[in-house]
Amino acid sequence: MSKQVFIIHGWGGSPDTDWHPWLKQELERKGFKVEVPAMPDSFNPKIHSWVSTLKKAVGKSDKDTYFIGHSIGCQTILRYVEKLNQSEKVGGVIFVAGWLHLTVDTWDENYTEEIAAPWLNTPIDFNKIKEHATQMVDFYSENDPYVPVTDSILFKEKLDAKSISVGNKGHVSGEDRVKEVPFVVEELMRMVKIY
Repeated sequence: MSKQVFIIHGWGGSPDTDWHPWLKQELERKGFKVEVPAMPDSFNPKIHSWVSTLKKAVGKSDKDTYFIGHSIGCQTILRYVEKLNQSEKVGGVIFVAGWLHLTVDTWDENYTEEIAAPWLNTPIDFNKIKEHATQMVDFYSENDPYVPVTDSILFKEKLDAKSISVGNKGHVSGEDRVKEVPFVVEELMRMVKIY
């Protein structure tokens, strides 16, 4: 079976925004089968509908299935992997600007507490995630306006994720002029070689 990658966009994003089109094309050139599902009601993301959309897109995951998430897409992947059947494994997960908490500055924008609260307050069983995914990498930006830098420590501590700074790239999004993410390709290729 060929290796499959699912790229999950962030809050207010779509398959056509940020670095997703570039990454899809880049990975397809390297022989991966790539899907970037359009998540429902992108400006009002809900845990159940986002996780079930991902579940439907994936079908059955195995060690040839890889996930790359941006922002709230990372949480979606975590919650999806957490609920996998005991025997199901995934090849690896890459988080880009993933968060478990949000900065105070986030509330200055249109991101209401009402939307974020379930994502912030619904617990995640990190040990269950580690049973299904042994390779995880967290890319974080030093000047992310929404994600506290301390979350990168949590990804490392709770998930044994390799934590890598991308310098000052804001929320690592199109708004921050980030249209290409060669560092993601590099880490994915490393994961694939290990597995």
